[in-house]
Amino acid sequence: MKVCIIIPMYNEEHIARKSLETILPYTRKLPPRTKVVVINDCSRDNTEAIVKQVITEQPDDHLGLISHTTNRGYGAANRTGSQYAIEHGYDYVIFMDSDLTNHPKYLTDFYQKMEAGYDYIKATRYSQGGGFEGVPRKRVFVSKWGNRIGQCITGLPITDITNGFRAVKTEVLRNITLQENHFSIIVEELMKARKYTKKMGEIPNILGNRSDQAKDTAFQYNLNTYWKYFKYLFIR
Repeated sequence: MKVCIIIPMYNEEHIARKSLETILPYTRKLPPRTKVVVINDCSRDNTEAIVKQVITEQPDDHLGLISHTTNRGYGAANRTGSQYAIEHGYDYVIFMDSDLTNHPKYLTDFYQKMEAGYDYIKATRYSQGGGFEGVPRKRVFVSKWGNRIGQCITGLPITDITNGFRAVKTEVLRNITLQENHFSIIVEELMKARKYTKKMGEIPNILGNRSDQAKDTAFQYNLNTYWKYFKYLFIR
């Protein structure tokens, strides 16, 4: 099984090195046909230079970098990662954030599901063993009820529709066309992928909070954001 782990980054100079130095020891313990690829979405700071430096410190090609020449958004970074995985013959893509809110210790749980034949696997904060750590109560409340509503509308066996920590078979990604450039690509992808997914599953995870240094690129909660997610729930 050949797996590509995609990590989008944008203006993450304060955490880029720490992120990779935390993630790589876990990914190196995974099966050898695993590659980590950072998608630098045309950061305006030193993110790209830091990632390049970390790459030079590696003994092999386990870590790679793709940089956009213009800032295109989180969704576009996801699509770039998906296309790379498809073109290079990977069986699965795992998407994870660079801010360590999703800990790499959960990667082995994804592998267990992939080896069991699941096509689409989501990390969930809403099953036994999942939850939040250091996340403001308002965010927890909005996320919890938003996902309950989403589950009722979609009828999918997924309790955490908006979680971006996920693994997807490249065969599924090859069959769908995604257009969203923002974080709501997570829901667009899920809803379009359902047609080509025979087996969906979840793994529990505990979501942490972003550090103060990373607040400038943090997710923003407002009505426009809610609408971008909500509209994709009705894709059939």
